[in-house]
Amino acid sequence: MASTGGGGPRSPRTWWRRGSVPATAFALCLLGGVIQVDATLSAPPLAAWFVAVVSCAALPLRHRAPLAALAATTAAAALVQPLGLLLSPLTAAPAVITAYSYSLAARTERRAAGAVALGAVVLLVASIPLTGDLSWQDASRIGAMAAFPLVAGVLGHSVRNRRAYLAAVEERARRAEESRDTEARRRVAEERVRIARELHDLVAHQITLANAQATVAAHLFDTRPEQTRKSLGELIETTGHALDELRATVGLLRQSGDAAAPAEPAPGLSRLPTLIESFHRAGLEVSVHQEGTARPLPPGVDLTAYRIVQEALTNVTKHSGTRSARVRLAWNRDRVTVMVADDGWGARAVPNASASPDRPPPGFGLIGMRERATAVGGQLSAGRRAEGGFLVSAQLPLPPAKDTGAGGRSGADRNSGDSGDDKVGGDAS
Repeated sequence: MASTGGGGPRSPRTWWRRGSVPATAFALCLLGGVIQVDATLSAPPLAAWFVAVVSCAALPLRHRAPLAALAATTAAAALVQPLGLLLSPLTAAPAVITAYSYSLAARTERRAAGAVALGAVVLLVASIPLTGDLSWQDASRIGAMAAFPLVAGVLGHSVRNRRAYLAAVEERARRAEESRDTEARRRVAEERVRIARELHDLVAHQITLANAQATVAAHLFDTRPEQTRKSLGELIETTGHALDELRATVGLLRQSGDAAAPAEPAPGLSRLPTLIESFHRAGLEVSVHQEGTARPLPPGVDLTAYRIVQEALTNVTKHSGTRSARVRLAWNRDRVTVMVADDGWGARAVPNASASPDRPPPGFGLIGMRERATAVGGQLSAGRRAEGGFLVSAQLPLPPAKDTGAGGRSGADRNSGDSGDDKVGGDAS
C-alpha cells in the first residue's frame, strides 16, 4: 500500500528503487574481489565480503548524510589493498556512487568539488601498488581510480544545475502566470469602473432631467394645462433619449466581436449647446462664458470636458435648490479650464447640506469627475464658494498650439475678440 505521509508504509516500487542501488554496488564489489593481485580469478575471499558489506551499508545514508557516506565508502575502499585485494573501479563502486550523491546534495559547489577531489586523491594513493614495479596495467587502473570519482562528481554537478534550471523556469512561469492573472484582474477592475462611470453619467443626467420635468408637470397640472402638456412631451422625449443611449451602451457591452457598423462618435464640447438646451427644458437657466481661442481637443479630453459639465449641471439640478448655473471655459496655451458654478444651497443658511432632509444622499458624481480628469492628466477641485453656492473646476491639458504666423492675432486680441457670454435658459415656473 502506497503512503502519502512521511512515516507511513512505502510502496513496493519505492523499496525496490531504494534497494536496487545498494544491491548493484554490493554485486560490483564482490565482482571486483574475484580479480586477484596476480591477475587471476578466484572466489571472493572473506576480505572482499567484508569490504562489500561495510561499503554498501553506508549507501542508504547518502541522501540524509551524503558527506558521511562519502567518507565511509572512501575509507572502506582505501582498506582494499592492505587486506590483500586489488583496488579497482568495481571494488570502489560505492565510493563513486556517494561522490555523485554528494555533488548533487552539497550546499555549495566549492564544498562539493573539494570533497570529491579529496576522495579521488585518497583512491589514487590507495590504488598504488605497495610492492613491485608499476606496470602499464597498474598505471591505467590508477588513472581510472582517480577519474571515476571525478566523473561522478561532474555528472552530479550537471544534474544539480539542470534541476536548478528547471526549478527556475517553473518559478518564472508561475510568477508570469500570477502576473498575467493580476494584470487581467486589474484591467477588469478598470473596465468595470469605466463602465460604471459611463452608465452613471448617462443615466444620472437623463433621469435627473426627467425627474425635473415630471416635477414641473405635476406642479402645473391644475393651473396651466398647456404648460403641463408641454412638460410631459419633453419628458417623453427625454426618457426616449435615455432609453436609446442606454440601449446603445448596453449593446456595445454585449458585443463579442467588432461592431458591424461604426459606432456614434463620443460626445464632446461641440454638443454643449444641445446639452444646455436639455437642461433648459428641465427649468435650469445656464449661462456659458468662454475666454480665449477654442481649439480642437483630443478625443479623451473632449469627452472628459463634456462629461464634467454634464455631471456638474446634473448635480446643480439635483442638489443645489437653484434654477441657474454658470459654465465657464477658459482656453490657455497648454490647458483648458472648465468651471461650473451655482448659487444654490451654499448661499442659504444651511450649515450642512448633506444633513438637509430635502437633499438626496451623495452619490459618485464627484468621484467620477475626478477620476476622468486624472485619467487624461488633469486635475479637478470641487467645493463651496466663499460667496455662496458650489463650484466645480477642472484643468485639462491641451496639445501645444500651432504657430499662426505673422498674420495671426496676438493672445490679447484673441482673448478680447473671442470672449463672450451666451445665456441659455428659460422660465423655471
